[in-house]
Amino acid sequence: MPRSDEAAAFFHAVYSAVQEIPHGRVTTYGHIATLVGTPQRPRQVGICLKHLSTDPSQRFNSDTVPWQRVINAKGQISPRSQPEGARSQAEALRTEGVEVTENAMGELFVSWDDYGWFPDTLPSEADT
Repeated sequence: MPRSDEAAAFFHAVYSAVQEIPHGRVTTYGHIATLVGTPQRPRQVGICLKHLSTDPSQRFNSDTVPWQRVINAKGQISPRSQPEGARSQAEALRTEGVEVTENAMGELFVSWDDYGWFPDTLPSEADT
């Protein structure tokens, strides 16, 4: 189903913002929502990342948008209906040098103190 112009603009803004997260750092769905001007829409950021294309011919795809760098506000890799999804996100982060810990319940976490990225504005929008 084609996206409305508003939805397409939101997806574009989210994907562009996620591309600015530095290698080896993580941020939250809510922080991305805030950076793109819609602080009330963190869940929609998650939806955008869920629907990120795997097609390399698309401008925004799972190779060009570092989706793995966005986690929930508790510092946890969000659980999914398929457990291997969270594990593959953890592995992608580990390949960037991010330490991912697992608690007794199998939940996967990243330390905000060590790896958090929370700029007030996107680097591409900062005054130069």
